[in-house]
Amino acid sequence: MPEIRPRFFLLVALLTLLSGCSLIDYYFLPPPEDTAQELYEAGVYAMNDGDYGDAAEYFMKLKDNYPFSPFTPKAEVGLGDAYFLNEQYILAADAYKEFEALHPMHEDTPYVLFQVGMSNFKQFESIDRRQDNIREGIEYFQRVVDGYPDTDFAVQAKQYIHKSRRILAEHELFVADFYWRTEKYGPAWSRYKYVVENYPDLPEIHEYARRRAEYSYYEHQKTLSEEERMRLQESWYKFIRDWL
Repeated sequence: MPEIRPRFFLLVALLTLLSGCSLIDYYFLPPPEDTAQELYEAGVYAMNDGDYGDAAEYFMKLKDNYPFSPFTPKAEVGLGDAYFLNEQYILAADAYKEFEALHPMHEDTPYVLFQVGMSNFKQFESIDRRQDNIREGIEYFQRVVDGYPDTDFAVQAKQYIHKSRRILAEHELFVADFYWRTEKYGPAWSRYKYVVENYPDLPEIHEYARRRAEYSYYEHQKTLSEEERMRLQESWYKFIRDWL
């Protein structure tokens, strides 16, 4: 028995030392990193709870820490969705565009292109402002229609192309009407003429612009020299011929 006791105390001391090391590791070493799957699932849970800011953080962390994980493409799309649902449309468009650039042949590409279009469409504020976002949105909606015509996204994209074109036409009328009200009939005629030539698919807008174009043309003629009037008439006759 006397020989056993030293070995027993040695074993107890060793276990105590190991236990102490575990406590030191727990308190002083950084916690283990979340796996790509854990980050993705946390992002999905946050999205389902409506915590879009937290979801974006989880997806961004996955994207940065695990660029080659099979969960990364899903997280990249999820990042765009989190921004979109949080009404951060500029960030959403950038995230979707980055995904499309990195994965041009991915199965989610038609959805991502449509969402770029929607992110631009959602930035519309009023007719009197520049409509650069609406124009870019049309480009992406058209890419969906041309590249993925048999998808549900193409059907929706066509509807938003029509809505977007109406916004652009109404913007042109807003500017043209301003020139009309201030009796600047030359610029007014140019704007109304542009609407007539480019928006035949919007009948009521097309007809309104045509009538205003005619009146603006005749009023504008009164301010011109004979040479300028003849040159304008040639343009006007061509316009009428093309329209008829």
